[in-house]
Amino acid sequence: MFTINRNASDYCGRRKLRTLSWNKRTDCCSWDRVQCEKTTGQVIELDLACSGLQGKFHTNSSLFHLSSLKWLDLSYNDFFGSLISPKFGELSSLTHLNLSRSGYTDVIPAEISHLSKFQVLRIRTDDLYLKFLDLGNNELNDTFPSWLGGLPDLQILSLRSNKLHGPIIDSRTGNLFAQIRVMDLSSNGFSGNLPVILFENFQAMKIIAENSGIREYIAGDYSGHYANILIVTTKGMDLELPRVLTTYMIIDLSRNRFEGDIPSIIGDLVGIRMLNLSHNGLEGIIPASFHQLSVLESLDLSSNKIGDEIPQQLVSLTSLEVINLSHNHLVGCIPKGKQFDTFENSSYQENDGLHGFPLSKDCGGDDGLPQAITPVELDEEEEDSPMISWQAFLMGY
Repeated sequence: MFTINRNASDYCGRRKLRTLSWNKRTDCCSWDRVQCEKTTGQVIELDLACSGLQGKFHTNSSLFHLSSLKWLDLSYNDFFGSLISPKFGELSSLTHLNLSRSGYTDVIPAEISHLSKFQVLRIRTDDLYLKFLDLGNNELNDTFPSWLGGLPDLQILSLRSNKLHGPIIDSRTGNLFAQIRVMDLSSNGFSGNLPVILFENFQAMKIIAENSGIREYIAGDYSGHYANILIVTTKGMDLELPRVLTTYMIIDLSRNRFEGDIPSIIGDLVGIRMLNLSHNGLEGIIPASFHQLSVLESLDLSSNKIGDEIPQQLVSLTSLEVINLSHNHLVGCIPKGKQFDTFENSSYQENDGLHGFPLSKDCGGDDGLPQAITPVELDEEEEDSPMISWQAFLMGY
């Protein structure tokens, strides 16, 4: 399966390769850095870090027969150019996998994300050109793994439907997640304010990708069991994407515990096609800067505590196909014109202060703006009443 480079000089320094002491004639549970479960004798921990291993994993490797293996460390070896085998996903007891500094390239197979007991994946390396990481729908219970932002080529990150929690804070400087195009943190327990530090660093999203007529996909040169199937919630539906276009940019932070205002800096991310901040505790207003999101197709801010009026500038979003602002505290008139003439009642329900089409409460003006009621509009016989004039002033206010 592998060759062993006895003269390997790696990040561990020159040291005796622990695998050289292994003797096939003895019980493997007695080998250096091998730990077995006492009652069954099954291997549960295997530390092959700094072992001078070279070569590639084959699907028939005996390593993948270790069904009780919980902890596997393959860091600081030389598997340069190798793909991470989907067979790792068959190690059903695996909780920790360390592949740091081992020369793996590009994709992490979806099979790994299906490990029900999986907790920790370490891939810290300057040599791993990782573009696609999907660890969604697991039981990951930790704070936000901000170190992933240091992966210079990461374009898709899905951590949806886990048990991740706490505020998203990163004190480091630099372009974290500079190339990110899909960020899905939905259905977790993240809290605190929305992560402005991340939005500031989303450099790829600050550019509207031009349609050259040629479809380009993220990590698109793999097929078969290396296919990058991604599940996203867009336009109110769960959608399975077998491949992701480089032009399709998504931010989904829904179903968490975020609070505070919606940062206006999101308006600088002019390349995004889908923005979902629903089912949080967000307050404040809808930033007028959102009118800059000219290619936005889906906007979901539902089930928050957002108040004030819907910015009239949003009428300029001619690519907008779906909007959901329901279950908030919005007031005033719904903008009229263009895409806003196509949205249904469900987009605005449970906002008692909203008026205008398509709701039954009329705004009163042809232009969609509220009309003030003033004393001069009252019947002449009522003009002499100071009480009525005062009421009319309040209504106009």
